[in-house]
Amino acid sequence: MWTLIGMGIFSAFVYSIIAVIFPEIFPLNFQSMGRVSIYFEAAVVIITLTLLGQVMELRARSQTSLAIKSLLNLAPKMARRITQDGIEEDVEIDHIHVGDLLRVRPGEKVSVDGIVVEGGSLIDESMITGEPIPVNKKIGDFVIGSTLNTTGSIVIKAKHVGLQTMLSQIIQLVSKAQRSKAPMQKMADIVAKYFVVTVVAVALTTLLVWGFLGPQPSWVYGLINAVAVLIVACPCALGLATPMSIMVASGVAAKKGILFQDAVAIEKLQTITTLLVDKTGTLTEGRPIFQEVIFLPGFDEGTILKLAASLDQGSEHPLARAIISAAQERHLVMSHVTQFNSHTGMGVSGYVDNQFVTLGNAALMFELNVDIQNLDRQAEELRKKGASVMFLVVEKNLAGFIAVSDPIKKSTFQAIQDLQQSGLNIVVVSGDGVSTVKAVADILGISEFYGEVKPEDKLSLVAEFQAKGHIVAMVGDGINDAPALAKADIGVAMGTGTDVAMNSAQLTLVKGDLRAIAEAIKISVNTVRNMKQNLAFAFLYNVIGIPIAAGVLYPMTGTLLSPMIAAVAMSFSSASVIINALRLQKQVI
Repeated sequence: MWTLIGMGIFSAFVYSIIAVIFPEIFPLNFQSMGRVSIYFEAAVVIITLTLLGQVMELRARSQTSLAIKSLLNLAPKMARRITQDGIEEDVEIDHIHVGDLLRVRPGEKVSVDGIVVEGGSLIDESMITGEPIPVNKKIGDFVIGSTLNTTGSIVIKAKHVGLQTMLSQIIQLVSKAQRSKAPMQKMADIVAKYFVVTVVAVALTTLLVWGFLGPQPSWVYGLINAVAVLIVACPCALGLATPMSIMVASGVAAKKGILFQDAVAIEKLQTITTLLVDKTGTLTEGRPIFQEVIFLPGFDEGTILKLAASLDQGSEHPLARAIISAAQERHLVMSHVTQFNSHTGMGVSGYVDNQFVTLGNAALMFELNVDIQNLDRQAEELRKKGASVMFLVVEKNLAGFIAVSDPIKKSTFQAIQDLQQSGLNIVVVSGDGVSTVKAVADILGISEFYGEVKPEDKLSLVAEFQAKGHIVAMVGDGINDAPALAKADIGVAMGTGTDVAMNSAQLTLVKGDLRAIAEAIKISVNTVRNMKQNLAFAFLYNVIGIPIAAGVLYPMTGTLLSPMIAAVAMSFSSASVIINALRLQKQVI
């Protein structure tokens, strides 16, 4: 970017030094009013105007970084740690380690991500989720660092510290997105590389044409016009065209709880045609409620619930939490599990009380050759009502099943309506039974759905739609969604899901609200439009400016472009691109 400016200033400055020290070496046609013209003041003014443009750019960049600064300011500096002796002490946040017990008093910020182990309180999570209503937290609940404890005193056990906290990960994602280059910018960089060579050739041609064919002093005119060409053609605006738009867009999106992984995701999101959506935790609350236990002769409700809850202690799935909560409410004592194994997307298995126990959906039962016909009719009736059914097998013998219901999020209805109106083809994919998925799809007005889908099947579905020419976005929140999220053109993770899902996605919705996808698409559309406007302006400016600087208007109007005016015009072009990019803040709010 500085090549052309440097060459222009260097040429004018060196020429002026030689003119002062050795004026006698210049021919008469280089002289004006008895002396050789010098251009020290032009070089100085060009530098001044260029630096002024840089100050404007830095101020604009500073504005786009306000999102990161505001996030950094949210983090507390101190925490109240409880030692093994029960003594409470205030320590710097950097000295907190995973497993430390920390007290959070009313009115204080939660120091790090952790699990509540004592007490209960209302936590204001608006800075992360945007939800204004405080969330009731009790023992066993997860709390997010930097959120505000409003009422009671709680003790938490640190789970994520330092760069692993949710706030730190958000800051890292925003920062990474702002530093990344959009594909459109890569094209501009290639153009700029050849553009500089072309401009140098045009400047040299200008010097020679004016020197040999121009009016006296022809070589002075040639030099000045060549310098003007170099200055006016500086591709600063071209270099700023997309980075400024990306910085503004990613900063504003972060304030809305929408985290783009990089500039590629921002540019590509607006092209998607098909949206594959997981059910549990995405369309539904992800906080299932235990419904009932159906058991076969030789077993009872308590035994089945105890065995299932014991197994689920090693599972991260929302259905597992519902089963464990139901067992705890009934004061059932859960047993230790050995040789635990997770059948991703289908269920879990392991030894409980020296018995090999399996808990899973119909797909897992089919894979294990377990006959579920005795319970299939009852299970199907519950699935049609939207419940998820998990079968329990003890030593290869079917014992019964547990039904868990997961209500649809209130925001999902509006989200699906908005996305369908935007022309997107929406498809529900879930590991739950087909009847359960159909019930949810029917309620939401979605015609295409797939049930009993394994993680590898979700991956295949993404590839299948891509093979048909669709630009596919996959939305999910669990470990079983990670392969499909990585395969999709755009992977969208719910911020309320697992770290594995978020690490596999190009876009994270911190609030876990599907409505944010429509907002993210709007941001993508406006950002791409803004980048195109900036690039068009930068190219148009050079198409007009370079011929004028070369002196194309001189034969008709006698007008030449001073290098100082060229510097003003160059700075104005950069300022125009910056102003247009900052305008994006109002477009995406």
